[in-house]
Amino acid sequence: MDTPQTLRIEVEPSHGGQRLDSFLCAMVPDFSRGRATDHITQGRVRLQGTTGKVKPSFLLHKGLVVEIDVQPRPALSAAPEAIDLRIVYEDADLLVIDKPAGMVVHPAAGHEGGTLVNALLHHAPGIAGVGDTFRPGLVHRIDKDTSGLLVVTKTDAAMRKLAAAFAHHRIERRYVAIVLGQLPADTLTISTLHGRHPVDRKRFSSKVREGKTAVTHVQVLARSALCTLCVCTLETGRSHQIRMHLAEHGHPIAGDALYGGARTHAKTPRTVSDIACLRRIERQALHAYALGFVHPRTGEALRFELDWPEDLRAAAEGLFGAAMRLPPLAEPVYRG
Repeated sequence: MDTPQTLRIEVEPSHGGQRLDSFLCAMVPDFSRGRATDHITQGRVRLQGTTGKVKPSFLLHKGLVVEIDVQPRPALSAAPEAIDLRIVYEDADLLVIDKPAGMVVHPAAGHEGGTLVNALLHHAPGIAGVGDTFRPGLVHRIDKDTSGLLVVTKTDAAMRKLAAAFAHHRIERRYVAIVLGQLPADTLTISTLHGRHPVDRKRFSSKVREGKTAVTHVQVLARSALCTLCVCTLETGRSHQIRMHLAEHGHPIAGDALYGGARTHAKTPRTVSDIACLRRIERQALHAYALGFVHPRTGEALRFELDWPEDLRAAAEGLFGAAMRLPPLAEPVYRG
């Protein structure tokens, strides 16, 4: 958003009794609690029928109309930072990175530095002019607490061709996930609409009136008392797609608190070992282990494959046995 915009939102019955700052976070795209509070305290939020400034803690009631003068965010930019990168592959056109869990991909509010983009600008300064100023070279992303493979372009030509390949679903992307519960079928395709959650703007949902199509193919590898190990292949690549699909199917990813993957379980002789393993998972148990695409300049078929990260290896071995291996890719493949 480059210019101020005034929004008028009527409070629905489901939001009656909710705090004003929480309501703004839920209803205004990209509003954090801090940004909502700033708008309220600066007098940029008005309630129909009231005078003067209101407080963030004001409790709403059904039928109230809230007006918000949404101010544009300050322009973000990224600076080079000497951060170690796990480079799986690099040539004159692109890099393939093994992103660790916990690293944000590009600068955003609350994450102005320490991101993958900051590290990339230090390693390959030439990408600064490729694409957006704070997302240079990026044609896709993976979430902060997801680990694994990500391709970055170093030239405008490579970006255009890979962006088109992503748009036409010509990129091979496979993830391994540990989910709660036992998936009953060995294979499953989930196809839904995809859009922002109507109440919680941090999440995505299939329960939307309008949205893009999202398709995930799931293959079960193993089951334990409380969990299922599966490979998820993306046909489309929407934000939080795998997390949303599995959660709405009743099997959220272990450790994914946002989508319900941080549950407590009844301790029995059968489940005690699984519970101990689940408690050691400190992030969503989702790893982008395979990536394949056609090189944007040479036309060569490239496929990249990663082994388990150490934290998920320990969890998988504890839950499913020491011999668990990820399904190999077809050749050619670069293994990291």
